[in-house]
Amino acid sequence: MANDKFVYVTYIRTTPEKLWEALLTPEFTKQYWFGVTLESDWKKGSAWKMVFPDGRVTDSGEVLEVEKPRRIVLKWLNEWMPELNAEGFSRCTMEIEPVEGATKLTVIHEIDKSKSKVIEAVGGGWPRILSNLKTLLETNEPLAMTKGGCKSAA
Repeated sequence: MANDKFVYVTYIRTTPEKLWEALLTPEFTKQYWFGVTLESDWKKGSAWKMVFPDGRVTDSGEVLEVEKPRRIVLKWLNEWMPELNAEGFSRCTMEIEPVEGATKLTVIHEIDKSKSKVIEAVGGGWPRILSNLKTLLETNEPLAMTKGGCKSAA
């Protein structure tokens, strides 16, 4: 089977430890992930889930690898869109690396399927989410999202 993949790299003016906390702590995720929180104990083999403010589960899976604060790999299943759920599990790798006064974040989201609807969806979602995360960590305020894009929250 062909492998479909989305890769996003950004540099954030923060420490690896602070980025790690922002990626995995519910208090942070709800600020830049449009109210969604991530829940898990973030140990290898543990379950994880993303939860909408109203309690519905948006995505879930299993923690495959953890190397705090450098790398986490998640088995990932979309729970709320039937056409994405039908494709089954994907894999998301987040790598964190300190670089000259900043931190490099690489997100690789992949699935063993060609022309994946999951990868098409995350290709639109990850840039918005990670831009919001970067802005939050660098300015202490997330972007305010509009239908057409982003505008400053201030």
